[in-house]
Amino acid sequence: MAALGQEFKTGAKCETKGIYTFDRYVDDPQTPLPTDNERNIPLDEGDTFPPIKSQGRAAWWRLTRLT
Repeated sequence: MAALGQEFKTGAKCETKGIYTFDRYVDDPQTPLPTDNERNIPLDEGDTFPPIKSQGRAAWWRLTRLT
C-alpha cells in the first residue's frame, strides 16, 4: 500500500486507490502547467499512471488522498 505523499512516475502501476496530484514533469521543466482537469486524478489499484495528455509529457504524481 502506498503512503500519502509518495510519488509515482507515468507508466507505473497504481498500488493504492486514491487521488493523485501532478507534482512535476519527468523532464524537469514546470511549464506549461497541465490543464485544471489534469492536475488531480482519481486512480484505482492496477491503473497505469498517465502522461499529461495536453502536453504529451510524462509526469510525477503524488498520492494526496486515499479513497
